[in-house]
Amino acid sequence: MTRYVPSRHYLQAGVAALVFAVFSAWCGWRWSPPAFAAAALFLASATVLLFLSFRPRIEIEDTHLSIGKRRIPWNSIRRVDRTGWVSPMMLNIEFADNSRTVLIYPGDLDSANSLLRHIRLSARQASIDGIPYTRFWGKPASIVPESKPLAPPPYRLLLPEDEAEVERLYQRLKAVRYLDPDNFTDDK
Repeated sequence: MTRYVPSRHYLQAGVAALVFAVFSAWCGWRWSPPAFAAAALFLASATVLLFLSFRPRIEIEDTHLSIGKRRIPWNSIRRVDRTGWVSPMMLNIEFADNSRTVLIYPGDLDSANSLLRHIRLSARQASIDGIPYTRFWGKPASIVPESKPLAPPPYRLLLPEDEAEVERLYQRLKAVRYLDPDNFTDDK
């Protein structure tokens, strides 16, 4: 099981935006009404950031995908499509009953890429960004246990009569002792 939780940076940024919204509203109340525009923008940013920070955790298991308390069997996923959003990552997921959901994962880029890869590998009956699983990964949809590779057959490099000739030449060189490095002299 692999678990993906939202990044804490979204919570920190949401709280900071909320503090700035309160401060801008106070400034607008005390001095200048145009500060209410800044307060509204900070409040909108805080709302989005806090929404992202409280997204449910996502768990990848062998049999299903869990988004919070919702369990989605891998064989019920028919399509996994990316959107233009990378961080936070957003995926459109379509199920066998033609229902759809948008998966939002507000995590760092490495975790988002890891989650995307896990979902793509586990959803074996789905098309990925419009490409069938087998063509996308270049392998069959069913996982077949790999057998040990067979040892390569011994190839004969020389014919038997050539092997005999090489052995005869070796014995002749050995008798002359040119192969012995202790008795070798350079005649140059």
